[in-house]
Amino acid sequence: MANKKRRREFPFIPRIINPVKVEKAFIFSAETRIRESSQILNENMPWLQTEVLCSPQAVSQVKSDRATVFLFDDTALPLVDVERIRRNNPEAVLVLLSANAYIHCSPPQLAKAKYPYTAGADLVFAYSTTSLVPPLIITSVVRAAEDLINIRRSSKVRRFIFLVVDDEPRWLSQFLPTLYSIIGQRADVMITRTYEVTLNFFFGVEEESQIDSRDYRSRGHGDDVVCLIADIFFPKGNLFNCDAGRDLVRLISRYYPRIPIIVASKAKEAEDLKKAALLLPKGDPGSLQKLKDYIHDFSGMGDFLICDKSGRELHRIKNIQGLYRILFAAEKDTKRGRELREIMESYGQKDKFSTWLYMHSYQELGDILRPKRSQGRRLIALLKKHLKEEIRQLNAAPLMVDGTKVLSLEDLLQALRTISPDIIQPFSDNDIISSWLDRKGFSELAEELRPIHGSGLKLSEILAAIVEKWLKAYARRNSSL
Repeated sequence: MANKKRRREFPFIPRIINPVKVEKAFIFSAETRIRESSQILNENMPWLQTEVLCSPQAVSQVKSDRATVFLFDDTALPLVDVERIRRNNPEAVLVLLSANAYIHCSPPQLAKAKYPYTAGADLVFAYSTTSLVPPLIITSVVRAAEDLINIRRSSKVRRFIFLVVDDEPRWLSQFLPTLYSIIGQRADVMITRTYEVTLNFFFGVEEESQIDSRDYRSRGHGDDVVCLIADIFFPKGNLFNCDAGRDLVRLISRYYPRIPIIVASKAKEAEDLKKAALLLPKGDPGSLQKLKDYIHDFSGMGDFLICDKSGRELHRIKNIQGLYRILFAAEKDTKRGRELREIMESYGQKDKFSTWLYMHSYQELGDILRPKRSQGRRLIALLKKHLKEEIRQLNAAPLMVDGTKVLSLEDLLQALRTISPDIIQPFSDNDIISSWLDRKGFSELAEELRPIHGSGLKLSEILAAIVEKWLKAYARRNSSL
């Protein structure tokens, strides 16, 4: 019919966690394997230009107002004028890749006292010629620098931060590649190495006594933290080997009970914190899978879990349609309904709905639900109303790729096969394709695409092959229902 109403479409607004990309990486190092790591960066971070410099003078001549990372080793960092580099490059992060065994396992104060040049670095990581070889860690090192730039900028978009607290660069180098492989482009990582720096990051204060219990959310970055991963021992004041992690867990449990806490330590003192945190013994077999499962289940990145007060899992929900359906059971005047309403109230108070929605790219819906503190059936009615509206919009929110509307997996596969790889690349770099897939309920496919970066026809072919594989898998799954 000529007068038939045109179907209304809704915009898909991707959630990009790092609007600022590191554009240049300058390497000044005597270590051959660090210099050769530029090839790894070119493959895994194709938006990045790398340059190997050969003298302190060449480093001093670099001037840029763009996001930049400088990579040094123990030989190179003492030779450069750190302050001049910072003046010439206000958006720069200086990174030390150290082979020094003392620096590997020392808190920043002790490392600085013995090796003053370490104070010139914003981030310090350990490398070795055996397990921590530069090619294995270099991508995570630069990603940590990029995260730091974006967190410092405090961009207007809501941030999602994994805060890692540990004073030993050795463990940070071991751990970050694993953590980034789990979170992909869905959150940033911030590293702190002392109690005081951590306190300032969370609350914007220098001492615990300065925390305002009535207005603590307005300062610091605590409201942006989605997971805390901390050692039990790190410096506090003049004590370099005290159990500061105990005080940190106590504070976060009090002020930010929504934040899942992981205590990464084999120390017996950690056992006292097992009611408030997941204990993750460093280096134990199976610990990495345990970490991945916990992050997916409790930081909003995986399924939405509904658990009772004892922690027993009652429901595991994969998409907002499943969350919407469970609300019908929660509004009934039955024992199960009352139990679900009580759980939902608790989840609302701890921002669990909004955190999960944010992580699955429902930013506007997360913003709507986040400040709500309703109770009982009123809360259930509120959730149903907004989830129903979001579900209504889902099938009419296309992913726009070079003027082409992508509304289905078939459309996405066709776009990947026909649109120029240069146009496709930014969609992969910034997690835009996976964000759209998350909203559509294809979380497994989104998860497989997230760690993939590259350029040219090879990237498009890899992405297309994965989409085609899952297109068939979803078709088989639907036919068996």
